[in-house]
Amino acid sequence: MAISLASLQQRQINLPPRILVYGVAGIGKTTLAACAPAPVFLPTEDGLGRLDVVAFPQAKKFTDVLDAMDALLVEPHNFESFVIDSLDWLEPLVWAEVCQRQKVNAMEDLTYGKGYMFALDLWREYIGRLNRLRAEKGMLILQLAHAVIRRFDSPEHEPYDRYDIKLHQKAAALLVEHSDCVLFANYRVSTTKSDVGFNKKVTRAVGDCARLLFTSERPAFLAKNRYNLPGEMPMEWPTLEAHLTSQTSATNDTQPVQA
Repeated sequence: MAISLASLQQRQINLPPRILVYGVAGIGKTTLAACAPAPVFLPTEDGLGRLDVVAFPQAKKFTDVLDAMDALLVEPHNFESFVIDSLDWLEPLVWAEVCQRQKVNAMEDLTYGKGYMFALDLWREYIGRLNRLRAEKGMLILQLAHAVIRRFDSPEHEPYDRYDIKLHQKAAALLVEHSDCVLFANYRVSTTKSDVGFNKKVTRAVGDCARLLFTSERPAFLAKNRYNLPGEMPMEWPTLEAHLTSQTSATNDTQPVQA
């Protein structure tokens, strides 16, 4: 069948967002995710603590992760959000699966970085399940990760350190590309200078314990969003949800394009 301009359509797709939240230790990423609509957790680490949430048993193998997502795809349920906690504890399970499939003892046994290329295939398998949960079950996707400080080699400036997702860089790039929002969680920090005598001053960091979500990239960290979110907001689910809702369409209408 030939394709013509008459087949063009104006599309509005109102699917739930795919959100990746990473941040410093103990800032409350899991607590934030627990406030998402009807969440079900898939823990890869023992990080739920005393939170009263519905969760699968902690995944010990990569296949446990796929099996949990398959259960959500084929069995009836009322969950609206799928939370993976956390990506950096999922990564060793991915590597272990690579070693098992390639029949080696360690990733380094696969020369020239081939092990990490094989790992990308497994990450794509995982992402495929996430996309199906979103498209077929209408589930919001919420992935949590820890932050790490890495050297950033800018093509425009001298190298500097900044916060990054605590994953192998190839895997991190793939997951960032897949996500609609990559949000960096950190405390509000300011600096002050103090006179220590002898005409010397020292700079000290001060904070008020306010927790923030940063939504767009800055020199100090990686972030992005496709929802025109404000640059920073309080780390509270109602605030984030309100901004996301205001930027999404209320309908999924598909109409012909008028010439």
